[in-house]
Amino acid sequence: MAKYGLVGKDIGYSFSKTFFTTKFELENRKDTYQNFDIECINLLRSILDKEQGLKGLNVTIPFKESVIPLLDRVDKEAMTIGAVNTIKVLKGGRLAGYNTDNYGFAKSLANFLPLTQKTALILGTGGAAKAIRYVLEAMDFEYKIVSRTKTPETITYEELNQEIIAKHFLIVNCTPLGTFPNVHEFPDIPYKFITEQHVLFDLIYNPQETEFLKRGFAKGAKVSNGLKMLEYQAKKAWSIWKS
Repeated sequence: MAKYGLVGKDIGYSFSKTFFTTKFELENRKDTYQNFDIECINLLRSILDKEQGLKGLNVTIPFKESVIPLLDRVDKEAMTIGAVNTIKVLKGGRLAGYNTDNYGFAKSLANFLPLTQKTALILGTGGAAKAIRYVLEAMDFEYKIVSRTKTPETITYEELNQEIIAKHFLIVNCTPLGTFPNVHEFPDIPYKFITEQHVLFDLIYNPQETEFLKRGFAKGAKVSNGLKMLEYQAKKAWSIWKS
């Protein structure tokens, strides 16, 4: 029997445990999957010491970037992205890091292509946003990153106007705004300028329909939550753990 799990902070909203537990039951596996809800990523080693038989971990907010220095080896693609969401426990307890978010997003986005133009707004700057940037660059998208803080690489929410919204046909929410239980929160973008040509993609999947998606749908946009992305990246993580 092998053990797997999810490392993150305030992760009661996550469906990863349900996904893998169901998978194990359907395949008559005795493997287990559990949540490791921690305040600090430095507690990762204590989890590994305590949980004998741990073979793999998923990593979620807010540790996808800060986990990297704790790993013995990082896959080239994950290093390029700058974020890790999958850890494989190797012989001797050594840890190898990978990113499967990029795979999950690319597979999910394919259902909405082609767009009017390959232009996007990425809301947020965390580890998930880095994976989205990686995919969009690989697909030759032009994009802008939107953040609460102005930097040489980002614009602020206050700068968003009709001209910017009109020129960017994919809008990806990589922030946790709207995640259960704070379902009334949403990114502060000018939704009144959203049109039928837009696609709003939310990495959040709990709730299935966030306020961000509701507002986009009301303006005629195509919308998607992050559930398919979760499924794709989870399957990719499983293939890494079993390789």
